[in-house]
Formats: sequence, C-alpha cells, structure tokens
Amino acid sequence: MVLHPLLGVDEVPAVEPYLGRVGEVFKVFRGADSGAVAYGVRLLDGARWYVKEAATEGARRSLERGWAFHRAVRHPAIVPQVHRIAVRRSWAVVMPWRDGEVLYHPTPGGPQDRNDPDSPMARFRALPTARVLRAFDRILAGHLAAEAVGQVAVDFYDGALLYDFTGDLVHLVDLDEYRPGPFLVDGDRLPGSRRFMAPEEFVHGAVIDTRTTVFTLGRAARLLLDAGDEERAWRGTSRQLAVIERATRPDPGDRFDHVHHFAAAWRAANTPQNG
Repeated sequence: MVLHPLLGVDEVPAVEPYLGRVGEVFKVFRGADSGAVAYGVRLLDGARWYVKEAATEGARRSLERGWAFHRAVRHPAIVPQVHRIAVRRSWAVVMPWRDGEVLYHPTPGGPQDRNDPDSPMARFRALPTARVLRAFDRILAGHLAAEAVGQVAVDFYDGALLYDFTGDLVHLVDLDEYRPGPFLVDGDRLPGSRRFMAPEEFVHGAVIDTRTTVFTLGRAARLLLDAGDEERAWRGTSRQLAVIERATRPDPGDRFDHVHHFAAAWRAANTPQNG
C-alpha cells in the first residue's frame, strides 16, 4: 500500500525540501507576522495542497491552538486542517488548496494596499452588493458553526478571507487564534487588527466571549460593505447599518448577546419590508 505523501507521513526533518521531493512547490508565503511559513504544493497526481509550518515558538503555539479549533469546528466555509506533521520540535499542518485571493495581505507598506484599485479588497468592494452580502452570509455561517461549539473569534480580519472572484465564493483561513470562550485577556492585548477588534481585547483581565465575536463580525460587515477605508461610502441600507451599530457598541452588554442573535437581526435587515 502506497502512503499519501502528505496525509500518510507523520514526521519530516524539514518541510520545504520534503515538499520539493514529493511534488512541485508553486507558491511560498514568507514574512508573516505570525512567524509561520506556508507553501502551495502540487503533488505528482495533480492535487494541490496548502502546507503551513511554524518557524517560531509563537507560531508553534498558534498552530497548536488552531489544530484544536479545527478538531472542534467543521463548516464548508472554513478551510480545514486535515493532517499535521512533526518537524523537529514543531509542527506543519496540511490543508486542501482553495483557489482565490486573500483580501488583505500585510506587507511592507501594506496598509495602503486596500486602496489600490487593483488590490483584492478594492476589487471585492467594487462587486455588486448582492455578491458582497452573499460572501458575508457565508462568513456568518462559519462563525455560527464556531459559536455552536463554544469557540470565540480572535485575530479575525480581512487577511482571514480568501475570495474566489471567478467562483464567487469566500473561504475562512488562518483561524489559528480562535479558542474556547469565555476567557480572560492574560496579556496587555490580544493579537489582531485594530480595525476589527473590540475594546475589551485591549484590556488585561477583560472577559472575551461571544459578544466579542459579534463586535468583530459587525466591523467586518461595516468594512466589507464600504467603498473605502475611510468608512464614508456605505453601500448597504440604513436597516443593516442599525444592526451594525448595535453589534459594535463599546460596552459588550449593549451588543447582541450571541452571534445567532446578530445573524437573525442581520438577515431580517436584508429581507425586503412589505408595504
């Protein structure tokens, strides 16, 4: 019996040389703030896979957390981690390859990237609102699945969104900081993009729970349905904006209590009113 070169191996001495032996490495992603290095690899049978390895101790802890998250949550919108491989004292995880472009990929000078007309985010924002709403509903569905098993969003931002412009499909990627909630902030702040983070994520000892996820999703809706980063070109409706306003209130007690309450209000706001 011939073992699968990725799913059938439990340990390798080094990832990149091994991938080069079993297939063609057609893409390498380096320089991420997370300390991870990722590869797109095409095996001899033509199948494409995404392999991410931890290059630092912090990345190793993140991959450990991500592995636990993916054991708990399954949803078509979430690209799964299907296998992991030991690499010296660290790990690499194996995922199926998905076509698409990450909406925001931070690089040197990256904050201006969203405003470049040719950038993935600018092109996404230029899509008909029906397509943006369809993508956001899939993002919402993935988070409903996470909430159903007690998982809370951490470090979710537009860099976690892989959008296939041809297939009109969004995928959730790099959810390695998601974790069971509620929990307390044990440092000065949680990892993440300030544009998406709730106020409590910056407070040592603050409670992080599903209301924090509601805030993050509200910010995602606000930013994805705007024509620019300045948030002065809202493309949605006043009813949708009212739902976002409640979802993103500074005090967690003033928000929707759960993601499913936010989802119900959001979907009601998307339903045409009679009369």
